[in-house]
Amino acid sequence: MFVRDVGNGLLEVCHNGLAFVGLAVLTATMFFIGQPDVRHGAEKLALGWLQERHESRAERDGNLLLAVAEPDAVSRATAADPRALDRQQSAVAQWLSRRYKVAPEPISRLVQEAWTVGRLAQLDPTLILAIMAVESSFNPFAQSPVGAQGLMQVMTRVHDDKYQVFGGIHAAFDPLTNLRVGVQVLKECIARAGSLEDGLRFYVGAANLADDGGYASKVLSEQAHLRQVAAGRAVAINAPQSGVTVPVRASITVPSPASDAPADAAAPSERSAPAAASEQLAMRS
Repeated sequence: MFVRDVGNGLLEVCHNGLAFVGLAVLTATMFFIGQPDVRHGAEKLALGWLQERHESRAERDGNLLLAVAEPDAVSRATAADPRALDRQQSAVAQWLSRRYKVAPEPISRLVQEAWTVGRLAQLDPTLILAIMAVESSFNPFAQSPVGAQGLMQVMTRVHDDKYQVFGGIHAAFDPLTNLRVGVQVLKECIARAGSLEDGLRFYVGAANLADDGGYASKVLSEQAHLRQVAAGRAVAINAPQSGVTVPVRASITVPSPASDAPADAAAPSERSAPAAASEQLAMRS
């Protein structure tokens, strides 16, 4: 009888003890959920532990990718599914992909962005794409001997202020950022010059020179090709960037800038326009 009573007592104590432990765990969990800082710290610890396990497994298996795995890396990729584009954009992206031997996914994303930014800037997206084609052949890491960088060959040291809203000058090598900054520079050049063709001369730094090296002609020719492609016409992928008649509407007249506009939108304010123009023409020639 005594032994049975002792056994029942121990069982009751254990039962109550387990209930107490369960209550404590529940309370701690509720507290943990209600404390973002504590939760974040625990998540970091857990993530670190998992990362160590991955690295250890990678060393054991000889699999480098397990050691450097980054599931979110895809979010940094400048790419889009070509099938997600509308008819015009798709035709332009496919033609550019074949003409410049670049993958259709990144070129599709650039075509999308040219359409979006072009609408905001009131510039033809085919003009933006034509400038990228002539300037860099769609190489986002291109750099000229004197510092023009990226898809649209923007002079980073001249336009460093424009990159501040994107985190700094290293954003010049982000394709979408370079496109956006280049479009802003182009828009300023057109406004300063008063017409598209003269604006292109400003953009390349030839505003005060007798010859722009055929730059404006090449850009407008490439734009004409792109317009034909967007309209559903067949254009050879090896069509030359010259000798093409550009439609009249390719010339866009814009209001003259205010009197306080900079002397040269593509040059630093502290330098003379002819000097900056000469340097930029040499840069792109």
